[in-house]
Amino acid sequence: MVKIKPPAQRAYAPAGKAKISTTGIYRIFRGLKFEPDAEIGQKGAFFKGLKGFTLIEILVAISILSISLVVILQLFSGGLKSSRLSDKYTKGIFHAKEKMEEILLGTEFAEEVSEGEFGDSYRWRSEIVRIEQSEEEASKLPFNTFNIQVDVVWDEGDKEKRFSISTLKVVEKKKGDESKN
Repeated sequence: MVKIKPPAQRAYAPAGKAKISTTGIYRIFRGLKFEPDAEIGQKGAFFKGLKGFTLIEILVAISILSISLVVILQLFSGGLKSSRLSDKYTKGIFHAKEKMEEILLGTEFAEEVSEGEFGDSYRWRSEIVRIEQSEEEASKLPFNTFNIQVDVVWDEGDKEKRFSISTLKVVEKKKGDESKN
């Protein structure tokens, strides 16, 4: 606790010799030691015994701070890059599912390969292949099985990214297909 002398009891410096009183704002600083009643202009009058940071300590602190800021900014930019890549893959998955549904809703299935483009720089390629069955199985089964594969391709910088999905579709045999495998 700091005791402050009442104004009537303060010691004043003789004329021409101004002194710094230890009371007031200077005592608020974290318990720093001040020279009581030091004369103005005296070296170390305000902060006698105060220890500060050296230039090396300040440089080390600034370098640690700058390195940590660079790491944090790199992590942030890496997160943004991952988010952008994830968004592109999500669009590719959406386009692949859309094309697969379009093919599956068709009523006629035959072996074919087709290609095309979506409006936003994504390209697609679909391949429908009939799965061969042995003669014995083909005569017993009333359906044909098709393997449908859809590939969606887009450019990411100088690299080409790809997403592929495939499924099987069972289609009832046509009357003319009974003799074929």
